[in-house]
Amino acid sequence: MTKKTPNDRSLTIENLNPRVIEVEYAVRGPIVIRAAEIEKQLKEGNHKYPFDRVIRANIGDCHASGNQVPVTYIRQLVAGCTYPPIMNSKDFPSDIKQKVERLLCSCGGKSLGAYTESQGIMTIREDIANYIQERDGYPANASDIYLCNGASDGIKTVLKLLMNNDAKTPSGIMIPVPQYPLYSATLSEYGAYQIEYYLDEDNNWALDIDELERALNESKDRCVPRGIVIINPGNPTGQVLSRENIKNIICFAKKHRLFILADEVYQENIHLSDSKFFSFKKVLMDLGPPYKNMEMASFHSASKGWHGECGSRGGYYELINIDYDVRMQVNKLISACLCSTAWGQSVMGAIINPPKPGEQSYELYNKERTEVVNQLKHKADLVSKLFNSIEGVKCNPVMGAMYAFPRIEIPEKAIEHAKSKQMAPDAFYCFQLLDKTGICVVPGSGFKQRPGTHHLRTTILPPVDQMKDMVEKFRAFHIEFLNEWK
Repeated sequence: MTKKTPNDRSLTIENLNPRVIEVEYAVRGPIVIRAAEIEKQLKEGNHKYPFDRVIRANIGDCHASGNQVPVTYIRQLVAGCTYPPIMNSKDFPSDIKQKVERLLCSCGGKSLGAYTESQGIMTIREDIANYIQERDGYPANASDIYLCNGASDGIKTVLKLLMNNDAKTPSGIMIPVPQYPLYSATLSEYGAYQIEYYLDEDNNWALDIDELERALNESKDRCVPRGIVIINPGNPTGQVLSRENIKNIICFAKKHRLFILADEVYQENIHLSDSKFFSFKKVLMDLGPPYKNMEMASFHSASKGWHGECGSRGGYYELINIDYDVRMQVNKLISACLCSTAWGQSVMGAIINPPKPGEQSYELYNKERTEVVNQLKHKADLVSKLFNSIEGVKCNPVMGAMYAFPRIEIPEKAIEHAKSKQMAPDAFYCFQLLDKTGICVVPGSGFKQRPGTHHLRTTILPPVDQMKDMVEKFRAFHIEFLNEWK
């Protein structure tokens, strides 16, 4: 076969789908690529860096942080589903064996390798419905539950339903700023208009209704507003919304006929004793008519919480009060992909249906859970205190999720230099931080931020001693950076 020259290629950057080019995803962007290059150089010994390892604090990946081992209960359940003969071992817990057998009876040929129903394995959807009902105190139905390849897959599916494919007046989706870049990337891919509303940094990243009204009103000549995204607990900001705040958001969405997308993947990550998670569904139902009849989708994930099973790609979404004809179209849409990974489904099933007191696996499960949760709470408190002890850095309390989003002072001279390099100032800062300390974080500009402010996002996942070391390296770098560019 004759090798084509570049001029003969049928697909080039010039004729590539322009929406693909618009997509940006900072969490695995240029800085992370640079971090991988440095790691390779460190391994080969061909370098002159003043550090011997890269500290990856760019992504919420619990197991990759090196500080967390898999939860025994989850892995035993998946092992039993994957290789049933292992359950013949006398050490295999009886309660997990019963759950495995129940789950496999819902699979074709009693095998996790078979295609599942498009919405997911029925027993797992039933367990999720029970989990939601116990959490909120209101009925949930397995037919409203859709298992998916991580919450990201479900979010993209629901956003797709809201698109009108009108290039002149596209669908508009309200997204928080700062926001998780999945949303801006997906909306760019779909050709939607991003209605950006700012979170209030001076009020612990609270959500202000006047700001929602401002953002919506300013967008109406550019799009048709269709939905609003709320991330609670927040990513990258780590705030936890109060019940009153959620109530006001629901009333706002009702007023403007907006579909609610409640990203609640961090609902188990609450670190401050005076913070509490309230699901949007619970508050919606508590409000009664007419609010309880509003349409909404809520999302949960196996990747977050305290279990951190990111690689399993397990997740689900619940569709509430969806029109029957629309639901039929959703079912048709997901059937084209056959089903989400059955392994991810089983992990999600294990997470929402954990061992109960008195069951054989409960004691070890509770011990492992307590250790991880206490560590996360300790690090959440530690990180914000350490950042706030540094000149030119301000960090709100990490109320929930698994990130800190400190605001950093960047001298005007450095800002101008970054612009001359066609870089965002905080991106320039984070590249310098990586090259001089080995710390890999994500610039705030990758999540969007209020103009004139600069931030970075770091996870709180590395071990405590590594977190302390990281912040002290950051402290020395930041002081040197300020002195160099002042």
